[in-house]
Amino acid sequence: MKPFTRVTGVAIPLIEDDVNTDQIAPVGGGAKLSENYAETLFKNRRRLDNGAEDLAFVFNQPKFRTGSILVSGRNFGCGSSRESAVWVFQAVGISCIVARSFADIYRENCLQNGVLPVTLPDAEADRLEAAVLAADGAPVFTANLEARTLIGPDGLIMGFEISDADRTRLLEGLDDIGMTLKSLADIEAFEQARRNDAPWTQHANASSL
Repeated sequence: MKPFTRVTGVAIPLIEDDVNTDQIAPVGGGAKLSENYAETLFKNRRRLDNGAEDLAFVFNQPKFRTGSILVSGRNFGCGSSRESAVWVFQAVGISCIVARSFADIYRENCLQNGVLPVTLPDAEADRLEAAVLAADGAPVFTANLEARTLIGPDGLIMGFEISDADRTRLLEGLDDIGMTLKSLADIEAFEQARRNDAPWTQHANASSL
């Protein structure tokens, strides 16, 4: 997993509640290694019934095609647990998602894949949304995980909360296995002590009973 420290760029305003994984990565995608995840992102929302691009949809607007931070509403990533709903954002260069709240499984999928999920209380979310809309595609926003801050134009600086464990996971590019291996020496010491103190519990001995 690629480590995350900070990202600076365009913030994309998708100011909606309950954006679900079936919208983000429609069914029919996510099962093939050869899938073009950039094309899968919001595939069903990006076109009108006649097949033409819906130019009103934010991801079809030229100024937001190269964004690196997504700003959305409540309950982001609800629905099924498909991991491809994170991969599609990475495919277009988005590595930070800011929302008022996340579906639990979606937030965990972000952490497992190197995407920073930032949750803001309503007052702070209001400020950020206003700044993003005013910036109108200018690449002036930074998400800094090391400092736990979001930075925008006109002196906008706001802190965000993230647990030390989740922060470490992202900074060091570690999935669950990687986080476990950070304690490998302690695990091996425990296992050795158990072999010494209770050898009958070990698999090789137990299988011979």
